[in-house]
Amino acid sequence: MSENVDQNINLIEVKSALNWDEYFMLQAMIASFRSKDPSTKVGAVFVDENNHQVTMGYNGFVAGIDETRLPWGKDSSVGLEHQKYGYVVHAEANAILHAKAPLKNTTAYVTLFPCNECAKLIASSKVREIVFLSDKHADKAHSKIARKIFDLAGIKHRQLPISENLLNSLNDHLKSLLTEL
Repeated sequence: MSENVDQNINLIEVKSALNWDEYFMLQAMIASFRSKDPSTKVGAVFVDENNHQVTMGYNGFVAGIDETRLPWGKDSSVGLEHQKYGYVVHAEANAILHAKAPLKNTTAYVTLFPCNECAKLIASSKVREIVFLSDKHADKAHSKIARKIFDLAGIKHRQLPISENLLNSLNDHLKSLLTEL
């Protein structure tokens, strides 16, 4: 009888494991926490066909520059030199720049659908698929152009829905870890 109970508990644990998409999207979300951007934190993780992480990145200023001398503002009335957009390297670009292996046939997990500039880098790197979390700029030109680039390059792109059940499970798991401290 006790053996059956143990087997049932193991089945429950296996069923609650993250699938690969959820796992790598959570890694991209964690990478986004490295960003110092006060308004937009983006993470990217590139994974090979064997589900091994090849590279990761997050949005931030160019490495090695004194970031205290650069603006995080987004106010378009002050000119590009006074906005973050002229200085920030996107998460996907950072990941591609720091990749230690070719990205051909990888899947990119990104917390925000890529812009057209990153889409060019992604397509040139021969990435196979883009899995994204947010598409909040879908109606903007840079997102429409990115979609066109992906479609013309034969790169699949799909949004990953994060279920409320997954979020609740993560919340419960984090709470249990913190109570063990």
